[in-house]
Amino acid sequence: PLPRNIDKAGGLSPDDVALCVQSFGDLQAYLGFNQGPIEAMIRLLEDNFDAHEVEGRYSLEIRHGMGGSQLSHSHATQYKFVLQSLTLWREVVHNMFHLWILAERDLLAADSPYRLMNTGQGLNRVQSAPRIGRAMHDLLSRVQSRVGPWVGLSVVHLGDRDVPNALVFIDKYTQMARILDPIVRTVEALPGLAADARTSRVIKDLGGPDHIKKVVLCDFFRHGFDGSGSDGGSCIDGRLTSAWNWCSRLEKKDYHSIFMLAGFQGFDGDFRK
Repeated sequence: PLPRNIDKAGGLSPDDVALCVQSFGDLQAYLGFNQGPIEAMIRLLEDNFDAHEVEGRYSLEIRHGMGGSQLSHSHATQYKFVLQSLTLWREVVHNMFHLWILAERDLLAADSPYRLMNTGQGLNRVQSAPRIGRAMHDLLSRVQSRVGPWVGLSVVHLGDRDVPNALVFIDKYTQMARILDPIVRTVEALPGLAADARTSRVIKDLGGPDHIKKVVLCDFFRHGFDGSGSDGGSCIDGRLTSAWNWCSRLEKKDYHSIFMLAGFQGFDGDFRK
């Protein structure tokens, strides 16, 4: 139990302190669910691919027009492009509570009315989001100072046809765990599938767990970051669009059955045993 005199010592009642502690718990739970998959994906990139040299058949090189790619990057450039994108996503998620507060202020700003426009994805409320914009540029600058020369564009779309308003921005960046977590879980399930008598034959026929892991990761790191999608490209928003575009094509991948064996139900669903 909390001491009863805490309100005298610090100006807070026991209920206030309990609320603060619970809020910290909420934050840690949010970061664990949303930031954890990004950090896991960064580890998978660094542990399974060399930053400069191609290892065997597992090249991250992409060429415009091949496999739907809208960008052309060497293996080393694509490695850096993916790592920088994931690092930025991790920073955004880590600051999401603050960004959400700013988004609400932008949405409710009396001096910033919205316009109802057809953005190519139906009618949307197009409204400027200066607070979110400044915060995103600060986060981007912080990441750029850590990761070295930036690959691709640094444009942050806000208040336009790509990201009409602050709410759409928040919605986009709260989807990252839904994209990455199924991939991480599937890759982590491979050793168990290889050891299970019911699924070991399938894993063996597809080249074994190590090969399958490299194939899945190589494909995602290439075509989940290739500028594809209706509003893709190398800009900040386009990187996330490309990842969603990769998700929409998973059913056509040769390794889709591996996701199903691992319990995949969909990027909006659950993993089931």
